[in-house]
Amino acid sequence: MTQSTGSETGQVTARGLANLFIVYLVWGSTYLAIRVAVRPGAGVPPFTLGFGRMLIAGFVLLLWGYLSKGIVKPTVRELGVFAASGLLLWTGANGMVAWAEQRVDSSFAAVLIATTPLWTVTIDSILDRRNPPAKIWAGLLIGFAGTMVLSAPGLKTSSSGNTQSIIMLILAPIAWSLGTVLQRRNPTRLPARVSAGYQMIFAAIGFAVLILLAGEDLPRPTTEALFAWGYLIVFGSIIAFTAYVSIVRELPTSLAMTYAYVNPVIAVLLGAWLLSEEVRVNTLIGGGLVIVGVVAVFRAKISRQ
Repeated sequence: MTQSTGSETGQVTARGLANLFIVYLVWGSTYLAIRVAVRPGAGVPPFTLGFGRMLIAGFVLLLWGYLSKGIVKPTVRELGVFAASGLLLWTGANGMVAWAEQRVDSSFAAVLIATTPLWTVTIDSILDRRNPPAKIWAGLLIGFAGTMVLSAPGLKTSSSGNTQSIIMLILAPIAWSLGTVLQRRNPTRLPARVSAGYQMIFAAIGFAVLILLAGEDLPRPTTEALFAWGYLIVFGSIIAFTAYVSIVRELPTSLAMTYAYVNPVIAVLLGAWLLSEEVRVNTLIGGGLVIVGVVAVFRAKISRQ
């Protein structure tokens, strides 16, 4: 997950479409990788997973930026933006997803996280002190209804852990949206990969604090969990991010942002195929409502640009 700064003037190129496919597949599959790494018996605590992922990926991105001879030294203001957005986007949002996926299916998590664009529109409207038009309100309400349909069966169970996981998955997209809006409203002059590198380093610090507070044990990953951890670092945090930078620059925004509602579809298919996750009726109905809501909001925003 990351923010977009693209426009509708971009040209559709073969390279742009290839990178878009990478974002579709990789970001859709990261939910599966997180589930493999943190599910019971995998041996990787959720905050430790985030710490290792952010520390290594952040270091690689900063080193990449340095070797590319771009600007790598931030101002004090930029450091503040990177710290706040990194903690919201990664420690907050992704940390809650990883914690929740100890108990819930990856496909369920992915569909709830698809509400992120809905929260982003809401937060933007509040900050701008403007009332969204009727089409956006309709999309927000449809997406909210989808969230309720998805969450209702789990909230009715007696398992407090399951209920807490659902709450985390409702809060996670809010945290991601806050981080997205914060960074978009406070632009920096550093290259995108360098900005992401600093965000991840601050996120790693945040995860280190959570590890201490939660008293997590040292990781003892199974072979599958170790491969999933490596996949998240290399593909989820480095390759997919670079691909996303490319599509933002090369493709129209309306095409680039389709990842927001393609990712949960990929996650549901992979979860059912590789982890034999059950695709329930409420998942299909709720997921469909969420995606319809996201598409409606996005189309309404594009029509106003």
